[in-house]
Amino acid sequence: MRVVFMGTPDFAVRALDALIAAGHEIACVYTQPPRPAGRGKQDRLTPVHARAQERGLEVRHPASLRRAEAVAEFAALNADVAVVVAYGLILPQAVLDAPGLGCLNIHASLLPRWRGAAPIQRAIMAGDAETGVCIMQMQAGLDTGPVLAREVTGIGPEDTAAGLHDRLAALGAGLIVATLARLPDLVPEAQPEAGVTYAAKIDKAEARVDWSRPAAEVDRQIRGLSPFPGAWCEVAGERVKLLGSRLAEGRGAPGQVLEGWTIACGTGAVEITRVQREGKRPLVAAEALRGMSLPALLS
Repeated sequence: MRVVFMGTPDFAVRALDALIAAGHEIACVYTQPPRPAGRGKQDRLTPVHARAQERGLEVRHPASLRRAEAVAEFAALNADVAVVVAYGLILPQAVLDAPGLGCLNIHASLLPRWRGAAPIQRAIMAGDAETGVCIMQMQAGLDTGPVLAREVTGIGPEDTAAGLHDRLAALGAGLIVATLARLPDLVPEAQPEAGVTYAAKIDKAEARVDWSRPAAEVDRQIRGLSPFPGAWCEVAGERVKLLGSRLAEGRGAPGQVLEGWTIACGTGAVEITRVQREGKRPLVAAEALRGMSLPALLS
């Protein structure tokens, strides 16, 4: 098929590679504009832009798709279908209608659960037993379109947002290729009204650990926010990111260090498995202890 690809972050790169490997013609790639990043604040290409450039593909990064000129340029590509993966811009109806077979979205949840911006993190933080990817026929609403295909994966007790992100990216890449191969024969399934939840964008204010909460909630917070923005606590006045954890045996006052990196919570305890000190690289928690000592109580 002749495909317009629309995506921005690392999550979308796997799908672009898979479409190319499957023999589809990529008419154009749409992504977010380069933005200042790093210490030098130099403009940095998005991961999708960088990969498209490596592949010799045409790249466009309009600030908006609402202008009549932008819509006309999109329609002039004469695409069979557009594949959209975490693109970051709202597609107006004229754009949604332009490809012959419409616009398909790869969404990292089992719709209608976790519509919106942060489905991977929210699924872990809520304690969901499973999640997955859906291929959705896009409509004007937020992730409201009918679903063409879905694939499920379990969420393990030590899964982090980073690990689940990579697994779902691979699932989505395979599923979009399989969906395009069967597209004329697939019957879209309307999303049920029951079970709708919204995955609000992660706020950095959510990242500080409150040790008075139950251990299960603290554990899910740490894993769901790893690696970004990273749950954190203070250790002797230093902000330390907690990037991995698991439930542990033990009890004590909230924030009490029981043994090593095992910390008491409001009920139960968690063992911190991976940490990152300010200005340092992430380390296995036991290695971090070689260069620091923990107080009796964390805040």
